[in-house]
Amino acid sequence: MKVKLLTAVLASALLATTPSLVLAQAARPAATAAQPSPAGRAVLDASSRILSTLESRRAEFRGNPAALRGFIDGELSRTFDRDYAARLVLGIHGRGASDADVKLFADAMADNLMSRYGSALLEIQGKPSFRYKGEAPLPGNRGVKVSTELVRSGSETTPVEYLMRNVGGQWKIFDVMIEGISYVQTFKNQFDAPLRQKSIKQVATELRNGSMQAAPGPAPRGK
Repeated sequence: MKVKLLTAVLASALLATTPSLVLAQAARPAATAAQPSPAGRAVLDASSRILSTLESRRAEFRGNPAALRGFIDGELSRTFDRDYAARLVLGIHGRGASDADVKLFADAMADNLMSRYGSALLEIQGKPSFRYKGEAPLPGNRGVKVSTELVRSGSETTPVEYLMRNVGGQWKIFDVMIEGISYVQTFKNQFDAPLRQKSIKQVATELRNGSMQAAPGPAPRGK
């Protein structure tokens, strides 16, 4: 799958982002495009805050990987519903699992991704932007889907959709879809086989020590 998905998740508004973004902005006024709701505004604000900080602190983060990981981890906790996303990734394997085990898995997966791909966030060239497209309610009152597109000079636009839900009055992302490819479904497929053979704790431990990798695709490139 394309590395843009991983980037969107990591950036929490793209993470990830996920990493090809430097500034997020709303779309130009158009008759068919409504103004962002609080959920859409949360996506755009988080993107702008995260990616502008990465740009302004690039030199610092290059010299201090721990500071970079601390910053991204804080932003993930702020804008990404990591534990809920982890339960979706676990699927049937998470039935009856304790909150502690789910959090262990969620944190291990995030740490594994950051250890492999975090530094790539600092190597992106150019200044792409997000364009807000619109929103739609999710089935079953689960939240909303915020549709955007990634605009890059000299490249075709890329559809990026964020699935969000309201958690204690704050809109948080729990899935990201790049060109229709879901972060949650991708990792659900990847971890299904290991979780059929091992406990959640065992899989989390292997993610922590690097013997198992959360890998939706090859490492991102800066161009």
